[in-house]
Order: sequence, then C-alpha cells, then structure tokens
Amino acid sequence: MSDTDLAILARLEGLIAQRRAASPETSYVARLHAKGVKKIAQKVGEEAVEAAIAAVADDRAELVGEAADLLFHLLVLLGARQIPLAEVCALLEQREGTSGIAEKASRSA
Repeated sequence: MSDTDLAILARLEGLIAQRRAASPETSYVARLHAKGVKKIAQKVGEEAVEAAIAAVADDRAELVGEAADLLFHLLVLLGARQIPLAEVCALLEQREGTSGIAEKASRSA
C-alpha cells in the first residue's frame, strides 16, 4: 500500500466528517447518521457479508467493489463513534510483528 492509498482513506474520512453535517435529503452519509449507529453498523455487516460472498464466488471485480463499500461504511461507523482512522492504524502498528494467534490469546487472558 502506498502513501497515496492512505491519503485516499484520509481524504474520504474528512469528506465523511463534512457530509455528516449536510442535509439527509442531499447526503447519503447524513441520511445514515440520521438513522443512527445501529443502521450504520447494519450496513457495515451487510457489506462485509457481500464481500465474503464475492470472495467465495471468486469474483475479483465484485470483491474489489464490495471491499470499497465495506471500507467506506466502516469509516462512516468510526466517524459516528468519533474514532479517527489514525487510532485504528496506531493499534495495527502496535500489533505489527505479533503473531495473530499470540495477539488473540493476549486479549482473552
């Protein structure tokens, strides 16, 4: 992943923050926010399932599209809970170099 890829996510995060304040009549993000976190979380779940189905179907183009939808809706959800993407990235960086098995075991201890 390049710095440009990360910049796209940062720009999208900023755009989502701006759109939360827009009218639900003109902004999908504002409409989702008006429906509440439960609805946003439901959309994240739907997009995750659709991405999984596309992966199992071995449909590359569909998986790329669904992954983009999933990332978008996850950014909307994080924004709704006032969690910056940088906080998620910091945790990923903290976990870097740790075995997934060891990391998961440390959470259940």
